[in-house]
Parts: sequence; structure tokens; C-alpha cells
Amino acid sequence: MFVHPTALCDSSEVGPGTRVWAYAHILQGASVGANCNICDHVFVENGVHVGDNVTVKNGVLLFTGVTVEDDVFLGPGCVFTNDLRPRAAIKRPVSDFLPTVVRRGASVGANATIVCGNEIGRFALIAAGSVVARDVPAHALVAGNPARLKGWVCECAEKLGSDLECRCGLRYSLLSETQGLQRVD
Repeated sequence: MFVHPTALCDSSEVGPGTRVWAYAHILQGASVGANCNICDHVFVENGVHVGDNVTVKNGVLLFTGVTVEDDVFLGPGCVFTNDLRPRAAIKRPVSDFLPTVVRRGASVGANATIVCGNEIGRFALIAAGSVVARDVPAHALVAGNPARLKGWVCECAEKLGSDLECRCGLRYSLLSETQGLQRVD
């Protein structure tokens, strides 16, 4: 593991091969898996769980209640919330926070906001600047404020046509609009 001299890594649960860059702060009680890249100015609060092989680009904010599974990409400046009714004068217990899950292989674009209590499905792609205020199905491409379904993407991130076949050779079937795609082997 590498921790830049200006970074603060208070957690003892950071996996081998992970790099924590300048001015990042990982609080005690957070866990970060193996082979992750935690870039400059990232904040990881206690109670956050980050899987293996995750890239967390500059300025990402991960607050208590966020779970990021393996192989996820979090673009620069994306933000995850954990309280739907924040007030400076009211300190809510952690049990009131709504959990957010980013499933394996998903990508969140730069400056996207992920509202708490939602799940981003496997290999979903959130466009830059989007505001995610509801669950995102597996392999969905969503964009806008609020984020809406714009199409489907392959595991390789290529947009799929109506036949749900990718030029990389992978094929998919639609489970439902809310569940998303499933790979056909």
C-alpha cells in the first residue's frame, strides 16, 4: 500500500496494492479493498466500504452508508449523499441514513450526484453531471437531472443497439426495464 505524505489514512482496513494520493482522507471505520486508486482530495467517511480494483478520481466524496463493489470507476467530483433531510442543527443517528450501493463494474461520470437510498446496477454507466434520484438497472446508460434511461451498455462500456449485441462479441437479454440486462453466454 502507498499513502502520499499529505494524505490522511486513519483506517487500518486498506488493502494491499492500494494507492492513496495527495490530500485524500480515509477515516477510521472505512474499508478500502486491494489495488484501488484513491486520487487527490478524496474523502472516505467511516462506514464506507470500497471493494477491490476501484478507481476513485479526484474530489470524490463518499459518506457513511455508501458501498462500492469491485471494479467500479468513480469520476472526478462525483458526490454521494446519505441524508435526505439534512439540517445543520439536527444531528441524525447513522441508523437514519439511507444506504447507497454501487454494484460491480459500474461507472459514475464526473460531477454526478448520487442521492442516498439508491442502487446503481452492475456495469451501469452514469453520464457526467447526472443526478441519480432512483435505482439504476444493470447495464443502463442514464443521463440528466433527474437521470433517465438513455440506452444500454456492454461490460466494455460500448453503447448497445436494439439487438443488445456488442461489437466485442458479448450479447445480452433484457430482464425488465427495472432489472436491466443479463449477459447471454
